[in-house]
Amino acid sequence: MSQSVSFQTPSVVLLPDGRMDRKNAAIYLGLSAKTLAIMATEGTGPRFTKPSGRIWYRKNDLDDWLSRGSASSTSQARHLASAEANDAS
Repeated sequence: MSQSVSFQTPSVVLLPDGRMDRKNAAIYLGLSAKTLAIMATEGTGPRFTKPSGRIWYRKNDLDDWLSRGSASSTSQARHLASAEANDAS
């Protein structure tokens, strides 16, 4: 007997220029907004901009970050950042 598995793609709000806020970026990445905020503080998360006090993520930057190997927890993020720093030196 075979089992059927279905996946539901989460909906995110993407502005016409490809930007999304932290909440939507977190949904897109499968992380919590708090984890994404911590990663931004530590410099281990995806690239973001803060033009007028509000954090924005571009979909292309999120996709690039995912393709490089992302972390699903803060401890994994620290480990990835440490590994990247060692690779750079």
